[in-house]
Amino acid sequence: MSSSQPKDLRLPTPGCYADPIKAGIDADAVFDGMTEHLFFSLGKLATTASLRDLYMALSYAVRDRLMTRYLASQEAIRAKPQKTVAYLSAEFLIGPQLNNNLLNLGITKEAEEAVGRFGIESLSHILEVEEEPGLGNGGLGRLAACYMESLASLQVPAIGYGIRYEFGIFNQLIRDGWQVEVTDKWLKGGWPWELPQPDESCFVGFGGRTESYVDEKGKYRSRWIPSEHAIGVPHDIPILGYRVNNCDRLRLWRADATESFDFYAFNIGDYYGAVEEKVASETISKVLYPNDGTDEGRRLRLKQQHFFVSCSLQDMLRSLEKRGIEVEDFSEHWTVQLNDTHPAIAVAELMRLLIDHYHFEWEKAWHITTSSVAYTNHTLLPEALEKWDLDLFSSLLPRHLDLIYEINKRFLQQVRLRYPGNDLILRKLSIIDEDGCKAVRMAHLATIGAHHVNGVAALHSDLIKRQLMPEFAELWPEKFTNITNGVTPRRWVGLANPELSSLLDKEVGKDWITNMELLKKLEQKENDSGFLELFSKTKLSGKRKLAGYIHRQTGVLVDPSSLFDVQVKRIHQYKRQHLNALQVIAQYLRIKNGVDQDIAPRTVIFGGKAAPGYFMAKLMIRFINGIADVVNADPDMDGRLRVVFLPDYNVKLGEQVYSATDLSEQISTAGKEASGTGNMKFAMNGALTIGTLDGANIEIRDRVGSENFFLFGKTESEIVELRENQYDPKTYISNCKELSEALRLVEVGHFSNGDSELFLPLINSLTGSDPFFVMADFADYLRAQDEVNKVWKNPQKWNRMALLNTARSGFFSSDRSIKEYCKSIWKVKPLDVEISCDIN
Repeated sequence: MSSSQPKDLRLPTPGCYADPIKAGIDADAVFDGMTEHLFFSLGKLATTASLRDLYMALSYAVRDRLMTRYLASQEAIRAKPQKTVAYLSAEFLIGPQLNNNLLNLGITKEAEEAVGRFGIESLSHILEVEEEPGLGNGGLGRLAACYMESLASLQVPAIGYGIRYEFGIFNQLIRDGWQVEVTDKWLKGGWPWELPQPDESCFVGFGGRTESYVDEKGKYRSRWIPSEHAIGVPHDIPILGYRVNNCDRLRLWRADATESFDFYAFNIGDYYGAVEEKVASETISKVLYPNDGTDEGRRLRLKQQHFFVSCSLQDMLRSLEKRGIEVEDFSEHWTVQLNDTHPAIAVAELMRLLIDHYHFEWEKAWHITTSSVAYTNHTLLPEALEKWDLDLFSSLLPRHLDLIYEINKRFLQQVRLRYPGNDLILRKLSIIDEDGCKAVRMAHLATIGAHHVNGVAALHSDLIKRQLMPEFAELWPEKFTNITNGVTPRRWVGLANPELSSLLDKEVGKDWITNMELLKKLEQKENDSGFLELFSKTKLSGKRKLAGYIHRQTGVLVDPSSLFDVQVKRIHQYKRQHLNALQVIAQYLRIKNGVDQDIAPRTVIFGGKAAPGYFMAKLMIRFINGIADVVNADPDMDGRLRVVFLPDYNVKLGEQVYSATDLSEQISTAGKEASGTGNMKFAMNGALTIGTLDGANIEIRDRVGSENFFLFGKTESEIVELRENQYDPKTYISNCKELSEALRLVEVGHFSNGDSELFLPLINSLTGSDPFFVMADFADYLRAQDEVNKVWKNPQKWNRMALLNTARSGFFSSDRSIKEYCKSIWKVKPLDVEISCDIN
């Protein structure tokens, strides 16, 4: 057995249900597994195998070694039923799987040796071939992936439920400075990590009508008669825990047609009509987040949400029946977590299944539902709180609308008893929005139907209760709680930063990767110049790798010894990439004007995608690239300032970026960012944060120490006060000469080849309403950047601050988050999975 394999990890022995050869974890076994799959699975000989062939062969060999744990975990649940977490999410940004599974199995070195026997110099050449599943857009999907990995590592039984998007989030190209969206065909070469389970497919209905009838007991009931159907075909992805026997799964649903081909239509020459049903049904799982700027786009989004939620709930109910468990015990065996409002239709769908299919009375069905469902809110932005037009909803889900009306009627009766005669509060709390076009408020449905509602950072959870849902919080104070987000240290330090991981192993022991609080031991080294030098060398190693990547991808040469100042996240006005861009212009002007010859050399790196229909965000990308073109072509900037926009930012690229960052830009408008998780990844990897008191920044600053955090900007309460007092951005522009000069340079077309019209919408927004208070925060942001510059020129101080960020980041492990969910919301316990010979 490999020395890297934990001694207590039990493996199959001869005579077990699993082939002991395929379960072997030494280099010989991995090599044999690759050779076997090359020949039998891929039809290739080693002498003619491409890098992709070798990637597929290694992936299949590794998947073989997951199967023992995967099947044993399922058998353990069948043998000893206990509550399982059902994590419902429209996104699971799981990232590349091969390296993650090698790490969690503890066989990275063995795989390195095995691929070497095929003449491959480094395992990294194989890893680069892997396509990344584009199953998420950003933080929401990445959080879901971190949580699934932590659930498995903590041996908590769980299934993640979502959609198997054929085309994920688009691939991003930059042409003439603009974002161009290209289809993400991540499945084009086959994906070795999924296990299709067509025998466990589900039927899902849409449209049609409802009708009343009298059942055999003489009771009036309703039934839904859909006008169209789709089949949900599950595809399971094993989610392996770190060095444990437990292996949870991610179950993603692919949409198929009930009838793929209409022979009659074909025979009369209607060739499109012959496949129309197939095309319509399969469109449901074609693409992540269709554009909701059109009626058809909104209809498809709602169909997607109902599709995966219905399939998932049917799957849970069916699992109870298979195990001989009464459906009325649903809440004792399943805890259903709604990851934002996308799966909120689960409240109505579970009620429909219980009432219409299992014939429960309303009170019983409602008790089961509200005992099972919990809701995580991820946003305070009104536009992100989903509402569905009543006409659209009734045409697509008529039975669900009937049930929502009844839920709302019963709920509002409770409100009337609590607040007699208060019609205003009734309107505020109603699931049906009566203002303007009538709509179904999904956040209200989720809140009413859930036993817990949680925010994802202390400030965010407080704002939910004070600003977003104050009436709900007053009605049910016990329902609202906070669980601050976390990220998995296995991927975001163990894989992303092998040099730092190795140093941590030597200094605090290898258990830090599952017990991040052990990193506090590093505080003893804060004044050890020798150790600080070793710590800084791990950062320089990451910066050299990223510098090479930047040159290959963009042609820009950057100095690894310069300060790497990084802002990578979804492009959005509230995240304020334009604030960062304006301070870059200010730094550029200082150098050009000879104002400050003591500016530390800096490489400013941006990355992220803008939603295809979000014009202002796409203009911000063009703005950043316009600045980069000017700065990088100016000889005066050589050795002093470089600006880079990294195209197609994703998980794989993130693994390079987080380990190479010196300064983490977390500069959202206070009160707008729910939590953030990139801020946590940066801190774990020893980056210092420049940020506002927003989201989890507050908790990061509290834990790493205010002296190790570059704070600037208005607080949430100050932003509220500015808004109430008719905020005028021009006042701040006139009071800050550097800001007015930077804006003037943009206005005259200096960063747009003389085109003074190109960035006019951006300028008008900033100088007009400035909805995200960029102008109000600019001067203080520049002051904080000057402080960054000052500290950077003192390497001993910078390295000490960076070390303390890593040492004190343990709280932000997703393991801690999951433990809190298990204790305070889900009431679930770890499962002791034994690998035995009794499974067959």
